[in-house]
Amino acid sequence: MTKKLLDLLENFGPTLLASAAILVFGLLICKLLIKIIRKALKKSHLEPTAHAFLLSIIRVLLYIIVVIMALTKLGVPMTSIVAMITAAGLAVSLAVKENLSDVAGGFIIMFTRPFKVGDYIKSGENEGTVTAITIMHTKLLTLDTRAVLIPNSSVVKSPVINYSAMPQRRLEMHFPICYSEQFGKAKDVILAALKDCQYAVWEPDEPLVAIWSLDESSVNLIVRVWIQTCDYWPARFEFTQAIKEAFDANGITIPFNQLDVHFDSEPPKLPEQKIQTL
Repeated sequence: MTKKLLDLLENFGPTLLASAAILVFGLLICKLLIKIIRKALKKSHLEPTAHAFLLSIIRVLLYIIVVIMALTKLGVPMTSIVAMITAAGLAVSLAVKENLSDVAGGFIIMFTRPFKVGDYIKSGENEGTVTAITIMHTKLLTLDTRAVLIPNSSVVKSPVINYSAMPQRRLEMHFPICYSEQFGKAKDVILAALKDCQYAVWEPDEPLVAIWSLDESSVNLIVRVWIQTCDYWPARFEFTQAIKEAFDANGITIPFNQLDVHFDSEPPKLPEQKIQTL
């Protein structure tokens, strides 16, 4: 028994040691390569979420290569190794087949970069600030602090509006005035009010005030003002309040629907009803 064991070690010992050496040194080289790739990814423009996902895929592929080299050194047929890897890949694909579209959408978002974490976007019926982009979902935080998880496949298929793509944007508002009011006076009042607003930006163009439409009971004015994108909501609140106060101070009337109810001096008389007795 001892002789057979010694003969086995003598015949397969060098091969086993060589295979173990390939495995050990291969894993060390894999760790070194992963560190180099991690540093390269940090210098790239990819989302941080994509870094972790790509590193995990690269790590698995490198480990598979090292294991294949070690098994080949031991004399395991390549056909058996390929069959084993194919079976494992098939099992994984069947387990996640329903989520593959979301994974593909995650890759598209991470590499095309239609938006990034911190941007305010609208996707379909959902809008909010992007707080996370994972390989499966995009997470939004709405204005009323609700967390919304949108599957990446839905994000890719629906139109996406990125309100934070540009550093400046034009804020558009509408204000109705009565037909009896003069447009020139209303325009001067609005421009004067905007000059005192801290969020109004007069470059690249001055604020625009024009007649948008002639409605049934009012003249609808449109106001467009350049602002910094990050100041959208405080600017909208400030402009609305400033223009309303300026209208009040200058006697410009904002029309509103009215309902007049008239009562007759005497209530109508109801016809007398005869009560029949049996």
